[in-house]
Amino acid sequence: MNDLKVVPAGDRNIVITRTFKASKEKIFDAYTKPEYLKRWLLGPKGWTLPVCTLDPKPGGEYHYMWRHEDGREMGMHGVVKEIHRPDHLQTTELFDEPWYPGEGLNDLSLTEDGKTTLHTVVLRYESKAARDMVLQSGMHRGLSESYDRLEDLLRIM
Repeated sequence: MNDLKVVPAGDRNIVITRTFKASKEKIFDAYTKPEYLKRWLLGPKGWTLPVCTLDPKPGGEYHYMWRHEDGREMGMHGVVKEIHRPDHLQTTELFDEPWYPGEGLNDLSLTEDGKTTLHTVVLRYESKAARDMVLQSGMHRGLSESYDRLEDLLRIM
């Protein structure tokens, strides 16, 4: 059920939606438990997530370090701003080696209708230029591959 949509909204936001055949509880767990994150939050093929720490509470910190099979690494960290299990998770986003200016804000909302869950992420950046850099980064491909992995994981959770 790959109905992924990635669209700009306003001057600074990107809205990402996809529907999953899973409960919002399972999806929330997949976002807040490192053992699950390491299995799906990988981006395009060839990447792993060997470093994945997350303290899922307001003020809790996280750090992810991706490693490509060719040896490249990319790290990101942030703080949990809001967490309301199993409906909402809001975190900041700052790359260890910034490739866009400023800090991002990720706002995940999960809405279940009994059979499926609408997964909505609103990404907010400090400027339109930063937002546009992210849109032009090829993020759609990485998101699509990650969310396909998430869908597979949700089937066995």
